[in-house]
Amino acid sequence: MAKAKTIIVEQVGSPIRRDKSQRATLIGLGLNKMNKKRELIDTPDVRGMINKIPHLVRIVGEQG
Repeated sequence: MAKAKTIIVEQVGSPIRRDKSQRATLIGLGLNKMNKKRELIDTPDVRGMINKIPHLVRIVGEQG
């Protein structure tokens, strides 16, 4: 079985004074503090969440 492609996402913006849905998206990605990084499986759902809040997160790297 092939290894799943993953992406590393870092939070670069603060959720203070942001809409509740943007905060919920950050939490859904597993991010809640500045400069925190998470390795996530690269799926259309995750990409959609990242595209919803591009001003708060950035993709650091891709693996696989």
